[in-house]
Amino acid sequence: MRQRDTRAPAMRRRRALVRALAAGLTAPLAAAAQAWPAVHDRPLPMRPLPIRLLLAYPPGGVSDEMARLLADGLAGRLHTPVRVEHRPGAGGVAAMEALARATPDGHTLCYCAISPLVIAPWLGRPAYDATRDFQPVATVMHTPVLVLATRAAPFADLHGALALARREPGRLRWASSGLATVGHLVMEQVAAGAGVHITHVPYKGGGQQLTDALGGQFELLSSNVAAQQLRYLAEGRLGAIAVGAPGRLPVLPDVPTLAELGHPDANLVSTFAIFAPAGLAAERLQRLNQAINETLAEAALHGRIVASNNLPGGGPAEALARQIETERERHRVPLLRLRDGR
Repeated sequence: MRQRDTRAPAMRRRRALVRALAAGLTAPLAAAAQAWPAVHDRPLPMRPLPIRLLLAYPPGGVSDEMARLLADGLAGRLHTPVRVEHRPGAGGVAAMEALARATPDGHTLCYCAISPLVIAPWLGRPAYDATRDFQPVATVMHTPVLVLATRAAPFADLHGALALARREPGRLRWASSGLATVGHLVMEQVAAGAGVHITHVPYKGGGQQLTDALGGQFELLSSNVAAQQLRYLAEGRLGAIAVGAPGRLPVLPDVPTLAELGHPDANLVSTFAIFAPAGLAAERLQRLNQAINETLAEAALHGRIVASNNLPGGGPAEALARQIETERERHRVPLLRLRDGR
């Protein structure tokens, strides 16, 4: 009679134990592999590489708030930390130059207005190719542009401002948050439409610009609509004389649009978006776009955008790319004339 092999059950138990241990050891690796989209190889346990979200503007203000809310949403959806890094300067050009040098692996993104891609290339020589060095990912929001008068202004409306510019060419000083920004273009389009010379006062972002506006360092400024500006309007420290927007803002129903005042070419809004370096893999682009759109649909971010009198963005990356191409061509002729002094 054949003797039963009593070792078989023990061997099976040992093999099952080995399989269980192997599954337990590889589970963190599998989870990490699904994190966005790469991981540190040392030390264990493996940790997802963070995403650097370059912010083209100084700390504080609406852009900073929106970038951080967006970063929180992306971190939860992509299972990796998202760190906001401020790269202000030259109306967003400095941040986009840094982005152009980054590896297109999805770990470096930039939150910026589209002006460095549609305005700056016609006015200067940025250290990037606006048509080839970037991948538009998703629109975040559209921001109306306010034209505000300071206490230095000896006029009450845009008509009075332009009358001053005609009487004394160059006397009227108009500040913006930087060269080649939408606020700068608003000023240039108004000047061109009225046939007057206005002195442009560029800043590196909006913080110091607002401080100097309250001190009466110039007569007019272009500024994105935000809670701080609205508070200064309510306190009478600044005066709103026009807005760039599709229609009058509900929060400022008595302030006419630039189109209403006879300056349709100056009736512009600022579009803010997320960009990646060119060469980002299609599947990573799609995943980022989806994560941004889902975050924009959340009450926290959507509510803040609406509450700050901005218009929520969203949509496919292709739509943002088409908008950039259209606006770049739309502004080409007037900006080249401005650059060449014609």
